[in-house]
Amino acid sequence: MARANAQINAIIEPAVTALGFELVGVEHVAQGRHSLLRIYIDHPEGIDVEDCADVSRQVSAVMDVEDPIKGEYTLEVSSPGLERPLFTEEQFARFTGSLAELRVRVAHEGRRRFRGRMLAVENGQVRMDVDGVEIELSLDNVDKAHLIHEW
Repeated sequence: MARANAQINAIIEPAVTALGFELVGVEHVAQGRHSLLRIYIDHPEGIDVEDCADVSRQVSAVMDVEDPIKGEYTLEVSSPGLERPLFTEEQFARFTGSLAELRVRVAHEGRRRFRGRMLAVENGQVRMDVDGVEIELSLDNVDKAHLIHEW
């Protein structure tokens, strides 16, 4: 997780958990002078539009006070959905055995995108079966990751 996202995560997590939700993760996408802050929340009973609205109001208030993002931004609150993004080692471990797609910052064996089954997660590494070949990737090198829904 990027340092800026970690800071935002630390600022908003207490507000999200106080409302009874799990903060799955944060994505901050700079788009020139304007940016997008996407927050993923979850709950064992699911997430509906009202849940997202409640969290949005609470997070907006906290962000206005803390002001970690310079300039204008759009706040978007969402459930993680079927192809849930993965942000933390704990999330990767929780979904061991699932299909996932990962994009790494620094190429591994000439590749930056990997799609396969997560076999194990330990010591900051994820071991995957990619096209019948077992590979190991550092979670510190993962830029973006999400599950792949299996029908």
